[in-house]
Amino acid sequence: MNQKITQDAGRKQLGDFAPDFAHFNDDVLFGENWNIPGINLKTRCLLTVVTLMVQGITDSSLTYHLENAKNHGVSKEEIVAAVTHVAFYAGWPKAWAVFRLAKEVWSEQATSEEAKVQHQASMIFPIGEPNDAYAQYFTGQSYLASVTDQQIPVHNVTFEPGCRNNWHIHHAKSGGGQMLICVGGIGIYQEEGKEAVVMHPGDCVNIPAGVKHWHGATKDHWFSHLAMAVPGEDTSNEWLEKVSEEDYLAAQPLSE
Repeated sequence: MNQKITQDAGRKQLGDFAPDFAHFNDDVLFGENWNIPGINLKTRCLLTVVTLMVQGITDSSLTYHLENAKNHGVSKEEIVAAVTHVAFYAGWPKAWAVFRLAKEVWSEQATSEEAKVQHQASMIFPIGEPNDAYAQYFTGQSYLASVTDQQIPVHNVTFEPGCRNNWHIHHAKSGGGQMLICVGGIGIYQEEGKEAVVMHPGDCVNIPAGVKHWHGATKDHWFSHLAMAVPGEDTSNEWLEKVSEEDYLAAQPLSE
């Protein structure tokens, strides 16, 4: 479900002095324009920052929109890349001015809760509750949310940075296996004896029955995937040993 944007800053600050302007700001600019479908909220935030940068606006309004972008899933790496790219078209001094503000907004390492909020804002599926029932099969904290229990059950599994599940195998007499679709963050999938696969939103992994594997977040990013068990005969899951720290670090992408 898309988040609906609301705003009351116009009425709070200018309601008595400029009521019409306050109405246009709160009800039209934010109430209507910011809620027009077609692009997601994260992209809309980033476009707004870039537009202000191009105009050379570096006052409190840019700070607000930088904070808004961060709160809706724009990472430090993404804002740095965006400002650097636009600098070649909008002007180097403007980039310097934006970076001074952005550095303050992204200055402190996000707390776990702030990072969780940002990750949730980056995807449409809920993070859910702590995955306590399967905690013994995970290194680090994971979360679980049921998307549907009808026909083919679908669950959204979320991993905090550094979290991964144990090596495991989906068994079946026929059919069986599992399908994973990344819906947020950056993750890793690895089959025994093969190179690790980095997963970004939209990437899909099909896991045949009988294949030993593991999956989880990179050490620096949250990760969420939809998990779907493929129907089969006499299906079961076998949980095995934890993924060693050495193997986990060796599976990290070179740069993200």
